[in-house]
This record gives sequence, C-alpha cells and structure tokens, in this order.
Amino acid sequence: MDKVVTRRASRCRVAARATARAVVMAAVLVMTVPLTLLPGEARAQTLPGCAAASLDDPPRQVLDCGNGLVIEQEAAAALTAQAPQSGVDLEGRAILIEVSPRDSFQVLTPHAIATVRGTRFAVDVGAGVTSVFVVEGRVEVARREGSAAVLLGPGEGVDVSPGEPLVVRAWPQPRVRALLARFGR
Repeated sequence: MDKVVTRRASRCRVAARATARAVVMAAVLVMTVPLTLLPGEARAQTLPGCAAASLDDPPRQVLDCGNGLVIEQEAAAALTAQAPQSGVDLEGRAILIEVSPRDSFQVLTPHAIATVRGTRFAVDVGAGVTSVFVVEGRVEVARREGSAAVLLGPGEGVDVSPGEPLVVRAWPQPRVRALLARFGR
C-alpha cells in the first residue's frame, strides 16, 4: 500500500513540475510577443498588466499599466515588454512615456538605454539613431554597450548614434513640436 501511495505522490510531483514549467513558458511567450501596430490598425494589443486604448489623429495606442505608468506608442511602433513593468524594448518608431514616482523604468533601444524616475519623456528610434527628449523630470541616457551616461532635464534631448559623443542639447521648439505632434500634442 505504501508503494502505491509513494508512486502516486511521485506522479503528482512530476505533473506539478510539468504544469509549472508550462506556466513559466507561457508567461515568457506572453512577455516576448512584439507589440506592433500597422498604420490605421485598431487591434487591441497590450503589455501584460496594461489596459490598452486606441486613439486617432494621429493613430496611436495608449497603454495604462497602473501605478502611474502610461505608455503612448505611435502606430507601427515595435514594442516588447521586459520583466513586468520594469521596462520595454523599442525597436522602431516612437513612444511617449509618463512615469510617476516609482523604483525605476527603462527603455532599451538598439542604440541606447533610457532610465527614469518620475517623468514624462519621448524616445524615437530611427535608422542608426535613438533620440530621447524630456518633457518634465529627469532621464539618464547611456549607450547600450554601457558607456558614460548623460542626465537630461526638461526641454533637453540627446541623439545616440554609433561613434558620436552623447551631447545634451536644449531642443529647438520646431523639433519638440514635430515629435510631440506624433502623439497629438
């Protein structure tokens, strides 16, 4: 009788481990699904734990992730979640982020890492360059390979491209207006 109980308990442990592995694999798949909207597309796509709403003029999607994190992504922005609400990977186009005070949030692009604590800023990824602009608050920007970082304040931006120094500049109003117009502002 004890052998039967032991075998059943062993089978239950094996099944529980297999179920746990399946849940972890499903969570990893959900966390790595690229979130891409084509122009004019109104599909409801979201990051885990975030509520999505589509907006027009210009077409974009707003992801409200709670705890003061709101990500507005331009149509066709290629956005992928990192660990739950700790950051996103942005491969192309632009996002506007509002983060109220919290531990940390980062945007990882092919060229740069932007890390924030309580702010509103935009990140735009183009061919060979990532541009970061701060509307309010502070954002630290470094090259993806981890070189020296710069700290941006309100009205300041930096363009990160291979082989070029990180130079903090007050952005001219036409450039600021053109970037923010992509988010209906």
